[in-house]
Amino acid sequence: MANLKLSHIYKVYDNGHKAVNDFSIDIADREFIVFVGPSGCGKSTTLRMIAGLETITAGDLFIGDTLVNDMEPKDRDIAMVFQSYALYPHMTVYENMAFGLRNRKMPENEIKERVLKAAKMLDIEDYLERKPKEMSGGQRQRVALGRALVRDPKVFLLDEPLSNLDAKLRAAMRTEITSLHKSLQTTFIYVTHDQVEAMTMGTRIVVMKLGYVQQIDTPMNLYNEPYNKFVAGFIGTPQMNFFDVTLKREGENVTVTFVNGDRVTVPYEKVCKIHPRYLDGRTTVTFGIRPEHISLARDGSGLKFVVTNVERLGNETIVYGKLGDQLGEFTMKDEGNSIIVKVVDRDDIEVDDVVYAVPNPNKVHFFDAETEVTLMSKIPPYNTVEATVSGGEMHLLNSRVAIPPVIQAAVKDAGRFELIIPPQAIVPGNDFRLKVARIEAVDDKRLAYLANGDSYLFALVGENVREGDEYAFSLLNEKINVSVDGAEVLAAVDDDVSITGSFSKKETRENGARVLHFFYNIGGYTVEAAPEQGYKINSIDGDACYKNTYRYAVNRQCIRQVRDDEPGLDCTVLELLDYGNVAFARVEAAGQEFLIHVAPDFRADQARIAFNSEDISVYSTAIDMKIC
Repeated sequence: MANLKLSHIYKVYDNGHKAVNDFSIDIADREFIVFVGPSGCGKSTTLRMIAGLETITAGDLFIGDTLVNDMEPKDRDIAMVFQSYALYPHMTVYENMAFGLRNRKMPENEIKERVLKAAKMLDIEDYLERKPKEMSGGQRQRVALGRALVRDPKVFLLDEPLSNLDAKLRAAMRTEITSLHKSLQTTFIYVTHDQVEAMTMGTRIVVMKLGYVQQIDTPMNLYNEPYNKFVAGFIGTPQMNFFDVTLKREGENVTVTFVNGDRVTVPYEKVCKIHPRYLDGRTTVTFGIRPEHISLARDGSGLKFVVTNVERLGNETIVYGKLGDQLGEFTMKDEGNSIIVKVVDRDDIEVDDVVYAVPNPNKVHFFDAETEVTLMSKIPPYNTVEATVSGGEMHLLNSRVAIPPVIQAAVKDAGRFELIIPPQAIVPGNDFRLKVARIEAVDDKRLAYLANGDSYLFALVGENVREGDEYAFSLLNEKINVSVDGAEVLAAVDDDVSITGSFSKKETRENGARVLHFFYNIGGYTVEAAPEQGYKINSIDGDACYKNTYRYAVNRQCIRQVRDDEPGLDCTVLELLDYGNVAFARVEAAGQEFLIHVAPDFRADQARIAFNSEDISVYSTAIDMKIC
């Protein structure tokens, strides 16, 4: 049995096409992971890289604690089941299942024992002497599973194994594969384009699109809390309805106005994580609601629509319609104007009826109209707080604190400005106090709703904080964006410093042997790279690596100042930035500007910095790819 780790995996073909882009996941032992997405999304390519059938352009793949990037497929202790079964037509079922074991020179008595055990588990004992052409598709798929099963691998890989089967048989085989996973207690990675298979089989699902991971989560979290519009529309049948709307907060409620003028109301508490700038009644957002979360009424408030089609499926009825009360010209491309509703116990709905769709306010979704990312993240990405300044103090959150010199310089003479504060920038301290209205568990974190007038400030808090407490906190000023009249005047400080440079090697003779040393070069500063990192860069870019420009990213905390007689990168200090809680120097080195941490009393006009090679992440500047 084994866990897997895929770290920043890329697949880039010779023509520059990125089939898989920065794929990372930790897969625990015995998990059933499903890769799902439309054709061309990179799911099968990722599976083939795990199997060793496709080379990895960049990134690391571990099975257990072993790095297997360059390991042959036969040595990875995995078994793969293909869409096409890939059975030898001239061999019997027994011979197909025994073939791989015989190639390993396993004793015949042990081969027989394994084949018979697998055949019994898969209920194909009576077919061992048949050839594949004498069997149905479902039986052949069992043989393919059995051939993988007899190897007793650490990991099972299944590439759309049910796509050639009819709907009834697919449903039966889904159950059989799930039961097989439970009985074997090993790791399964399953690729499919069918979201029903993904939802019913996976313990976690990886949703992919155009080579990018969109979301990794449990089936129900994908259904209830999609990260973006694509995931929301891909998961669920029929797919989620989407409409362009505006949102207007009016006291304890939010009015949702559709393009045709219809309105529905949602309690503010249900959408309080949406940033206030989307609640002004002018900003267009995307409203999403699943067909099964809509009820129908003959009159009243809601979305008025005319029924264009009705599908009666016995246990449920699917109603299709067009918004408004006139059918007019209708096409299936009327996205944003058409609606689908799934109801039960309604046999009174007919084509041409005019009815009202009433969304369940507890099941609504909202997405940014441009980025298509959810506006209701589990942890809101930021809070916006209004502040004023006078007498060298900032007035915000019912308190007064000294204004950091950097913020004072950025806002200049503006009397009012906004602080955009991520929850992670709110830390225990003594500058502010707000009451904890409630606490919500989000994965392994605790999100506190701090009462701030008629809205909330969202913060991440420790186990010692309880609902009803007065929470005392301060702000990490360097993590805050500042804007005046909607225009950003000060950006938050990134965790990493990025500097471009070159890569080189040097050959030496050590103890009579040829040894290669590799180096990261930034201006006149040279850092020796670990040999495995140097060979990795060379294997990815070939000899062109010695001519290419690379981006070297170093966590700011890992950069240290050194004496003039020590190796380092010489920097000219351009200005000092005092954030109150921390100080930085803006420096120029090797023709580039960046920030370094300095002591509050730092006053020098020159600095020399250094960092270790293990703290450097290397990125290709040609195709925007993390190499190591």
